[in-house]
Amino acid sequence: MFDARKLLEEFMGQGGGSSAGSGRTGPGGSGAGDLLARGQDYLRSSGSGGLAGGALAGGLAGLLLGTKGGRKIGKKALTYGGMALVAGLAYKAYRDYRGGGGGAVPAPAQSAPDTASSSAPVLPPPSNSPFSPARQPGGEEEFALVLLTAMISAAKADGHIDADEQRKIFDKLDTLDLDSEAKAFVMDELRAPLDIDRVVKGAKSPEAALEVYAASRLAIDPDHPAERAYLQMLAARLGLEPGLAEEVDRAVAEAEASL
Repeated sequence: MFDARKLLEEFMGQGGGSSAGSGRTGPGGSGAGDLLARGQDYLRSSGSGGLAGGALAGGLAGLLLGTKGGRKIGKKALTYGGMALVAGLAYKAYRDYRGGGGGAVPAPAQSAPDTASSSAPVLPPPSNSPFSPARQPGGEEEFALVLLTAMISAAKADGHIDADEQRKIFDKLDTLDLDSEAKAFVMDELRAPLDIDRVVKGAKSPEAALEVYAASRLAIDPDHPAERAYLQMLAARLGLEPGLAEEVDRAVAEAEASL
């Protein structure tokens, strides 16, 4: 089985062939903790560093720059990274929603008081939070596949990735430093018919459902009726209250505006 976390990082422009970007645990490393720490580094960076000419240009975000969804992923990948971004957006949206009186998912376990506001920066959730990648049902590897499937599905929602576009992507995919299983996964997902049921099935907890929606919203700029309809249907199928989905939309828009 290929390294799904690494593929997600490549997809969002975080990968670059270094061991730090692989998400694996080695001697002296802490696995998920290291991933969240790297996410914080990305969130605090200026977004103008080497990623623009390095990993982003050669990763899957760069591969999809010809699509609207790919351009949005590429822009945000300059600052954010992988699972930490998705978890942070969902966590922030939930905290803001709960502060306004909502309550669609259980309160995350945390030791610090909840002082978040809608203007607070997006940061990865605490390691003991149910939004943490390490605490997702099935583990990080399985959930990385869920998020990848959700993002690619959202990017296909307006029908932009047609047969010609797929051929161009497949040709470029062969030039990337990915193993055959990872490439086959991307190809299969791009070729597969849009299946919202499969996306929804991957969300095995309320927090996972919110992260699936956040990843889908992150992948596209919903200015096309088909994209808006897809996100509305996805939120409903995931069981998200309208206000909570709106908080995710707001969190993503704020993150984009800050770049």
